[in-house]
Amino acid sequence: MLTLLLLTLAVAYIGFCIVLYTTQRSFQYFPTARRLGTQMAGTFQNGDTLLQLTVRPHAGPGAVLYFGGNGEDVSSSVAPLMAAFPEREIVMLHYRGYGGSAGRPTEADITADAAGLFDKVHAQHPDVIVIGRSLGSGVAARLASTRPVSKLVLVTPYDSLLGIAQRQFWFAPVRWLLIDKYETWRYVPKIKVPVLILRAELDELIPAASTEALRGRFPAAQVQYTVVAGASHNTIIDDPTYVRSLAAFDGQP
Repeated sequence: MLTLLLLTLAVAYIGFCIVLYTTQRSFQYFPTARRLGTQMAGTFQNGDTLLQLTVRPHAGPGAVLYFGGNGEDVSSSVAPLMAAFPEREIVMLHYRGYGGSAGRPTEADITADAAGLFDKVHAQHPDVIVIGRSLGSGVAARLASTRPVSKLVLVTPYDSLLGIAQRQFWFAPVRWLLIDKYETWRYVPKIKVPVLILRAELDELIPAASTEALRGRFPAAQVQYTVVAGASHNTIIDDPTYVRSLAAFDGQP
């Protein structure tokens, strides 16, 4: 009887792991539609994949390249960036499957799309500030480790999504199941530019310990660290501190 029970539990556990493995990206990515319609719309062709952009054009050497969260319509986040960076072009990527972009999101494809888009923007604007929010903070950090970005801004960032998932699913072999691990810490040693980290005081999605761990991997002199009081994971961009912090960081040499 005990043997049968153990066998049943083992089969159920294996089945759970199989389901978790095959459906994992439905827990990681939540594609959203583009709310701005055709306003400030642009496109970027990466190989055979046509990607949608939100663009606020501006002539001159400066640009901002923005990567959003896993459920974010980046077009809805453009207003604070316009306020913070009036003298820079703003380019925001709608990930594959988001905002009308073709394809399906994966870490490998988003990484490649980010690099290709940076190269395109950098060819016209040699001074590019890269901003990543939530999921996009890992994309931005990885990009900054391989491309000549001017400055890096990480909004509600994490040290490793794998680490967060391991704490949430402690009963599953997440390290071997998770495909898109987003281990930001791996890229920190190759990031040599000034970094601004913005943490939401009341962040209910990214543990403060994960953000603090990421902060601790940078040399202290390289990082400016701001905790936005009273802000949650989703409301941080609506807080006046967000715009003020971005504008001040842009104004520094």
